[in-house]
Amino acid sequence: MSRQDGRARRVSGDDVDDSGATILHVDLDAFFASVELLDHPELRGLPVIVGGREGRSVVTTATYEARAYGVGSAMPMARALQLCPKAIVLPPRHDLYRDYSARVMSIFDDITPTVERLSIDEAFLDVRGARRLLGRPAAIARLIRRRVADETGLTCSVGAAGTKFIAKLASGMAKPDGLLVVPPAQTLDFLHPLPIRALAGVGGKTEEALLRLGLRTVADVAEVPPSVLRSALGMATAERLHALASGQDPRSVVTERVEKSVGHEVTFHEDVTDEALLERELLRLSDRVGARLRAGGVAAEGVALKLRYSDFTTLNRSRRLPEPTNVARRLYESSLELFRELQVSGRPVRLIGVRAERLTDGAPSMSLWDPDEEWRDAENTVDALRGRFGADAVTAASLLSPRPSTAGGTRHPGQRAT
Repeated sequence: MSRQDGRARRVSGDDVDDSGATILHVDLDAFFASVELLDHPELRGLPVIVGGREGRSVVTTATYEARAYGVGSAMPMARALQLCPKAIVLPPRHDLYRDYSARVMSIFDDITPTVERLSIDEAFLDVRGARRLLGRPAAIARLIRRRVADETGLTCSVGAAGTKFIAKLASGMAKPDGLLVVPPAQTLDFLHPLPIRALAGVGGKTEEALLRLGLRTVADVAEVPPSVLRSALGMATAERLHALASGQDPRSVVTERVEKSVGHEVTFHEDVTDEALLERELLRLSDRVGARLRAGGVAAEGVALKLRYSDFTTLNRSRRLPEPTNVARRLYESSLELFRELQVSGRPVRLIGVRAERLTDGAPSMSLWDPDEEWRDAENTVDALRGRFGADAVTAASLLSPRPSTAGGTRHPGQRAT
């Protein structure tokens, strides 16, 4: 979490020159605390800290109102309450934060396939390929901020630049709830007046070493002879800092190459209480997950069910499979067992999802007697027909009856590695 409290916030106007600023860094504002405020709107505008009160608990995050008192992440809770005695302390709910993070990341996946997830609340996006469809980088950044707000109730800050380092710096300066674009031609004008602590990797000891050399700004680091930096910091650190201070950062946005899980989920326009309809939806979702596993040449060692009720209570249940599989029928039967164990009993359901977990490379192992042989052959045939005639050419007969209306249907952003 950023240590700033928003008082030095910088944002760009609508007429900013965003040409070439195709790398975005998106950072959710005071993420954990903001999620908590969705459930506690009466606390908006008040200093709120997320963390435990007991023992040696530390601050997980805090609202900007609490940061104004000097409260920061990883600070001992006792110290935080000394600085801000009137703060409201809420215990963390990590399952809820992961759920909101997945929803936000799915929005990013909608914008561009080139997404590098850095943590639960931030990511880099390369939007070069999205410009033709969605417009200029600043317009794409505004679209992201609007969708995150509309679809989750959260706010995010975005930095847009020609490099990852500058984009991340810019998003921090735009907090909270802002957009700052740094045109590549203006990179050094933006960067050089900043204090040396702005350089990535400059902690306490490195800062002390640079200050002893009389270096106080990024411009100082860029202008000092590299040999002076090497003698004080060592070759690797000196070369990296000199490059960053000169506006050089060749790193590209790197997407996750190896999926850890494959999932599909649907959010219904109207809550569903009919368990038969929900079970049919499980079959539909399992069919899509199985098809993706087979297309990727991988098998799953586990399956997970996600269920969200009308009051936004979200349950996740998972189990290990007897052996790795990419057969949709096996995924469906396992997810159905998990669903029935929850005993929904007419409780309104808002969202349901199926996820294949613990993926392994290659085809599933088949024993001498393969109980899934007929299903596997049938599904491979369906894959071939769909590949020839389209994804909707063949489907299970039980899925031909009307299905519950969904918010945009099956969420394609749910097809993500998590």
